[in-house]
Amino acid sequence: MESIKELFRIGIGPSSSHTMGPRHAAEIFRERHPSAARYRATLYGSLAATGRGHLTDAAIKSVFKDENLEIIWKPEKQLPLHPNGMRFESLSTEGKAFARWEVYSVGGGALRDIDSLPIPRQVYDLKSMREILERGKQSGESLWEYVEAREGREIWEHLGKVWQVMKAAIDRGLRTEGVLPGGLGLARKSCAFHRKASLSGPLLQRGGLVSAYALAVSEENATGGEIVTAPTCGSCGILPAVLKYLQGILECPDDAILRAIAAAGLIGNLAKHNASISGAEVGCQGEVGVACAMAAGAATQLLGGTPRQIEYAAEMGLEHNLGLTCDPVAGLVQIPCIERNAFAANQALTCADYALFTDGGHRISYDEVVSVMRETGHALPSLYRETSTGGLAAAYRRRKR
Repeated sequence: MESIKELFRIGIGPSSSHTMGPRHAAEIFRERHPSAARYRATLYGSLAATGRGHLTDAAIKSVFKDENLEIIWKPEKQLPLHPNGMRFESLSTEGKAFARWEVYSVGGGALRDIDSLPIPRQVYDLKSMREILERGKQSGESLWEYVEAREGREIWEHLGKVWQVMKAAIDRGLRTEGVLPGGLGLARKSCAFHRKASLSGPLLQRGGLVSAYALAVSEENATGGEIVTAPTCGSCGILPAVLKYLQGILECPDDAILRAIAAAGLIGNLAKHNASISGAEVGCQGEVGVACAMAAGAATQLLGGTPRQIEYAAEMGLEHNLGLTCDPVAGLVQIPCIERNAFAANQALTCADYALFTDGGHRISYDEVVSVMRETGHALPSLYRETSTGGLAAAYRRRKR
């Protein structure tokens, strides 16, 4: 498996696969062909279907700036390797293409092509939770210690930056009010949630604060703010919300938070390696479901859980999001995405509570749920995989007629 640095990417929203990935692809192509008179970018499948709402065109235009750029949208056609396919072409003054590159945005901001991009270095020797738990049973290592053993101590510097960006996104979101861009007329809610939760009693305060933190980050993402993919932009509010809440309650140092992020990264990495974190490939279960699993595992570690209890919490976090569709209204990362971050953050804490009440024993493993998530995602029709042609997106269109 790759480094968790590939999972936790610092960047600009609203979408890791539809904004961050295409922007990076455009940068690579322009660097390879800086003297072209004109450029053409053709977007296929999910990238074309929800690209305008996800600001894919704006991300690509920001790279080519004043150069003559044509963007073509082909939502009805899919390139062979992944639903998020792109073709970049450099053109002569007469419009003749002299270079072409097909590349795929495969989730979490990562890019893949057939042969020109280097394959990310494989850092982890074990590729299943079962193997990792067995190693820990023999060595006494925790999940975060395994991460350090494979990544080296320099991983803590990266995770330190990750945590700072997460906290900054929460702080900005809580201070900002107004309507989100995009035309849905959706008001920011994080500031009001935080004020009300701060005045509430213990019964309501946990849910209110966790929701406020998750909303804050998700609303920042929706406006193109700086966030961390965890594992994607669309699910970026879940892990930070849980960590922020628990740090406040437990008064634990940042070192403990970074170790929890490392464990969460390992959980997310297993899902990414053995299935997918791309909404266009497996639906929202690969984004919000995996994020819920990551946050549940991180919370369980912070609350003193054993590796087996951490695995159980992660398993529940993903299991109870199986089949979750990705059908963003108007192609925007707002409805239902923002609310889902708040609900999944609270669900992650519930999973941690449940796991801690047990000895960690259970019948279905995290590895098995990841496998089922992959199977379920591939069985979903394309209208439920980030194309905005079915589900909630279709219901909203019908109501607007």
